[in-house]
Amino acid sequence: MLRGLLLTLLCAAAAGCAGAPAQEMSNARQAIKAARDAGADQVAPQTLNEAQSLLEQAEASLQKGDYKGARRSAVAAKGRATEALSAAQPVNRKESG
Repeated sequence: MLRGLLLTLLCAAAAGCAGAPAQEMSNARQAIKAARDAGADQVAPQTLNEAQSLLEQAEASLQKGDYKGARRSAVAAKGRATEALSAAQPVNRKESG
């Protein structure tokens, strides 16, 4: 009985890890918004566009049920958005300083 319960809990935990990458998608959207708000569309438009494109790829993968691909693209989108944000922040510091 205890062994069956333990097996059920392990399966449920494994299924949760393989589910839709909601957190990664949210993180990517927030990072893109932060980069836009910081003016990255003026300073690093190509990087920001790449982030947006990767997010769109993630959304397409999610629609197909390809959670692994969606997660990978969402993480990459967040990374590119973070790069764009980093490029914009020194510009904002110079303007305010």
